[in-house]
Amino acid sequence: MVGGSDMYRQQILDHYKSPRNYGELEDPTFTHVGENPMCGDTIEMQVKLDDDEETIEYVAFQGDGCAISQASASMLSEKLQGMDVDELQEMDRDDVTDMLGVDISPMRVKCAVLAEKVAQDGADIYFGELDVDKTTTEDDD
Repeated sequence: MVGGSDMYRQQILDHYKSPRNYGELEDPTFTHVGENPMCGDTIEMQVKLDDDEETIEYVAFQGDGCAISQASASMLSEKLQGMDVDELQEMDRDDVTDMLGVDISPMRVKCAVLAEKVAQDGADIYFGELDVDKTTTEDDD
């Protein structure tokens, strides 16, 4: 991305320095943790579903890591609110990298998609479709 890439880099830095929805929800529907063992990024996503259990009402996250992983979690926490769980499950790495707006090197893609994977796995665990304690991006290609 040429031209607007500086704007997107500034947006990433802004989300990293002033993350949106950082913290804890009082009564989340589900909480899940993940890590990128290659660089040490960690993310905990907390999601509150609406009464219909199909719509994401609120999202909060906590974590530590590089600017890409933390900015991605911040941006994703905004994007997911109001989205159906099915839409979350259909998201892929292209959706996340498009959201960030800059070209991500292959080594940094795992940083960028960590929050997405954690939220997706958290939903799968909640709905009984997955049984893991922690998500890792270790095997994500």
